[in-house]
Amino acid sequence: MTASFESTFKRIIPAVDFCSLRFVEETTEQLGVRQGVAEPPQTAVDRGVMITVIDKGGYGYAATSDLSEAGLKEAINRAKPWASLTAGRSVADYSKFAMPKPSGSYRTAVQQPMRMSKREKFDLLTAESNASKIDDRIIDWSASFWTTHSRQMYITADGAMADQEFDFMVPSLSVTAFANGEAQTRSFGGRYNGFCQQGGAEILARSGFHGSGRQTAEEALALLAAPNCPSGKMDAVLMPDQMMLQIHESIGHPLELDRILGDERNFAGTSFVTLDMFGSYQYGSPLLNVTYDPGMQHQFASFGFDDDGATAEKAYIIRNGILERPMGGTISQARAGMNGVANSRACSWNRPPIDRMANLNIESSDNPSDTLENMFASVENGVLMRTNVSWSIDDSRNKFQFGCEMGQVIKDGKLGHIVKNPNYRGISATFWRSLAMVGNASTREVMGTPYCGKGEPNQVIRVGHASPVCKFIGIDIFGAEA
Repeated sequence: MTASFESTFKRIIPAVDFCSLRFVEETTEQLGVRQGVAEPPQTAVDRGVMITVIDKGGYGYAATSDLSEAGLKEAINRAKPWASLTAGRSVADYSKFAMPKPSGSYRTAVQQPMRMSKREKFDLLTAESNASKIDDRIIDWSASFWTTHSRQMYITADGAMADQEFDFMVPSLSVTAFANGEAQTRSFGGRYNGFCQQGGAEILARSGFHGSGRQTAEEALALLAAPNCPSGKMDAVLMPDQMMLQIHESIGHPLELDRILGDERNFAGTSFVTLDMFGSYQYGSPLLNVTYDPGMQHQFASFGFDDDGATAEKAYIIRNGILERPMGGTISQARAGMNGVANSRACSWNRPPIDRMANLNIESSDNPSDTLENMFASVENGVLMRTNVSWSIDDSRNKFQFGCEMGQVIKDGKLGHIVKNPNYRGISATFWRSLAMVGNASTREVMGTPYCGKGEPNQVIRVGHASPVCKFIGIDIFGAEA
């Protein structure tokens, strides 16, 4: 495949300043069991090519699923006129940008190849689904697997080439309990599939999927009987499956450079962050250290090269609370005159790359005493919160209100009873400065989401977030209205 594309591309390269070919092929399988009944299996193969042309300052692209030489030529012949039309009319002169020249490969590290037959997968899903039905108050229960194998290749006219291959898995399970006019849902890994990772069958063991059915059902029933979350100013202890959402919405999106430059203003919104903040702005307390880390072995958005061919390397976005660099790919970096990271990414072959967060993580404390137990001991009055269920945040990614599936009261250093409908609100520009304790590596979990949306036309992309447990002080916490 690689040699064939390279030789064909060399024969048809147009006389332009820059031209690249990006090939993507993805094979997906989705299996589910709901209320003990197997749902129809879904298998799909999607493949195609994006051609990008830069010439005389203009930028054009065209996609095709016709991978023949004639199909590639036709895509080039559509991309070139767009480059001509945009020359002198764009927000930037693209001829001034030095595009990356990648060389190398990346492969997902698979410890246990997925050798289960479709029947064996359905048997496992059925077993966990059936284990959820422990009470007549359980009214809905389901389990699913979503696996994807992706092959990607990036070639430029000047001979650069990057070859990448990925294996993704998303296990999911959800249980809903109902009684006395009220429903409570508890989900394994979150309703947005937080345990998604790269790898093979080892992800099932790493995530704790085996045995998750009964445990999740027991927690749903416990929520039915739980009192409402208390309201007031108090400490919030956020578990990794909620920190994932907090990082995503109030650090990830506001620091995407194209959003800061105004490119997303009419659809996804803008950002409260401005270019002059980098290097000096106190984004969080000195305990806040945030890294872009595309090299974490089994995290969901790990890769060797972004979709413009830039080499992906770990970098600090926020260090000791100070904002250091944005998340912007090669073109946005050149436009802003700033150092960003390799995060120019597209959701598929028929979408152009734009600035997207990838693996965005909070670094754990290196203090051995920063354990979960010691974090609880430091709280006089607070609520521990697990698993995002709702979110609302303004167009500048500043004012927010988030809700969780499950909470537990912390009183005088002791973890107490379960509470339902825990919510909290804040302002991104000040919330992270209330960070008072960061757990050590023993509290950290590697999570992510397959559902980050942005762009016009919309692109839904994979993102990874790893985080330890974190404590925030003086947070506005509240329960559901009576």
